[in-house]
Amino acid sequence: MIGIVDYGMGNLFSVSKALERLGADYYISAEEEELLRADALILPGVGAFRDAMERLPASTVKKFAASGKPLLGICLGMQLLFESSDENGLTEGLGLLPGHVRRFPGSTKDGETYKVPHMGWNRLTFVKPSPLLEKLEEDYVYFVHSYFVNAKQSDVMLAKADYHEQVSAIVGKDNIYGMQFHPEKSSRLGMALLGNFLKMAEERKAIR
Repeated sequence: MIGIVDYGMGNLFSVSKALERLGADYYISAEEEELLRADALILPGVGAFRDAMERLPASTVKKFAASGKPLLGICLGMQLLFESSDENGLTEGLGLLPGHVRRFPGSTKDGETYKVPHMGWNRLTFVKPSPLLEKLEEDYVYFVHSYFVNAKQSDVMLAKADYHEQVSAIVGKDNIYGMQFHPEKSSRLGMALLGNFLKMAEERKAIR
């Protein structure tokens, strides 16, 4: 059973429809007791970091993370897993992963300007092995974001993408995972990544 955190800023419909296509049981909730009961938790997000942290049941997400059960942040939800963000002023995040979120500058070191937000399909490059990437091949996924994670430790970066900067596209450490892009909108690879996350939840449940 997958719990989806409802804090008023998530792409709940598209995430839930993706889980339905994968045949997964899920529920959407903002209640701590219900969320902590889930076998795995998905933290979606669309909007601004500061607003999200003000609305998010942060203590609940941290308790779930401490349980050892799989936790997945998507888009803004991934950024919230990190220590801090520059968006709308320096704001503390959940601090579950080391790193800082900053805005694409919109120009290169050579003075070439580029469009922000980063919107469209970009190819992933796998950086290190993970159960999340098991039996998958590098392909294109769909991004929509103006801010990206500058990870302090390379060991949390599982896959990267390039958009005038190195973007931490998939991150993971222990039971905490994040995807900067929208897997539910990323065709075959996105659905396969979600499928691997569900498999991890099933395996974790089986050994409990």
